[in-house]
Amino acid sequence: MSSALLNSSVPRRQLGRELRRLRERLAGVPQTTAARELDWSATKLLRMERGEVPIRAEDVVLLCELYGADLKTVEALAALAPKTKEKGWWHDYASIPSWFELFIGLEEAASHLREYHTGLVPGVLQTREYATAVFARSPLRLSPEVIEQRVAVRLQRAQLLTRMEPMLPRFDIVLTEAVIRWPVGSGAVMAAQLRRLAEASELPNVSIRLIPFSEGVHGGLLTGDFRLMDFPAELEPTTVYVEGLTGALYLDRPDEAARYTMAFDDLTVAALGQAATRDLLARTAKEYES
Repeated sequence: MSSALLNSSVPRRQLGRELRRLRERLAGVPQTTAARELDWSATKLLRMERGEVPIRAEDVVLLCELYGADLKTVEALAALAPKTKEKGWWHDYASIPSWFELFIGLEEAASHLREYHTGLVPGVLQTREYATAVFARSPLRLSPEVIEQRVAVRLQRAQLLTRMEPMLPRFDIVLTEAVIRWPVGSGAVMAAQLRRLAEASELPNVSIRLIPFSEGVHGGLLTGDFRLMDFPAELEPTTVYVEGLTGALYLDRPDEAARYTMAFDDLTVAALGQAATRDLLARTAKEYES
């Protein structure tokens, strides 16, 4: 695996998935029962299985012994534990919640990202001024220092759009017209943001398409915002990311990924082509400047 992908998110997810599989299929015990046997909180085991936290080798051994795993399995999973502590660049920002750290790590490792957004420009495409205006209105009442840190993280993430090593990831992004009509900050901020979208859509690995209001009712009105992340072979299963105010869902069962893939395909049918999208972005940017 390339060093560019050696952050903790993927090993955490892999180890958490294996521990969950052992608990469910080998031992057949509920999460709460397993945690109680080890005098742990259920939350601790839940976060471990979700890949949200580093996992100590000692804890891996305790779980494997509780589940009755064979020695070969114990040794393999314990050897994976130190990799769950690997740090990415985002670990330097103390204000980033652990559930979002996991997403950034997966985003870094993904080879293909399909995204649908209904209200805001995707973080990876936001300008500094737009991102600052978004965080300033957060219901979490973020301090100026935290806002500055989170904006810095968004700007750093934008490097994925042109990163060549270990691979150039593919971005297919569908937005509703509401994203460009909903003012964030001043007219100048919105105009610059829309130009940024148009420029990014010219990149060979980036597709940005808008679903116009004239399309009427479409499937995306029922799904809400989501991201589909595909990974290099055998690194991670296709994962759906759905974000909330204080946490996120990571859905990686094949049936879940298939349903969201179908939904995204339907959205692309409803969306304008890339050239028509760029025209709409340019016209709307001029409206904000007038």
